[in-house]
Amino acid sequence: MALKIRLARAGRKKRPFYRIVVADVRAPRDGRYIEKLGTYDPLLPHEDENRVRLVAERVTHWLGQGAKPSARVAKFLGAAGLAPTPEVRETPKKSAPGKKAQALLAERAEKEEAAQAAAKEAAQAAAETAESAPAQEPDAEQEAKAE
Repeated sequence: MALKIRLARAGRKKRPFYRIVVADVRAPRDGRYIEKLGTYDPLLPHEDENRVRLVAERVTHWLGQGAKPSARVAKFLGAAGLAPTPEVRETPKKSAPGKKAQALLAERAEKEEAAQAAAKEAAQAAAETAESAPAQEPDAEQEAKAE
């Protein structure tokens, strides 16, 4: 009989609460289990000591009997120091754009850089011409006010 240490959901709708149980792998998630090893309350803050409660002695017993923890329970056991901390998996790269989309994005970026460089050069040229140009003659209105 293959054993698994996993979560069994309890609680009501929109208010999850989990039991950490050891069960046969063929048993349903919320169905029959062999022994309750602790609880997990995801609604409590991360710092709260009651968020994850484990009976350490029984957990080590079942790990010795060959029970395999699920991914989430393995994290809990690693944090409690009852088992080695599992390796962190990388997120899948499925959301990355394809080759054609990446090429289009690269072309757009190059065009934007070129446009920004051209605008910067035009602004510098305008600033240089404004500095080197002689002082402008006063307008006719200003001359009339002066008289």
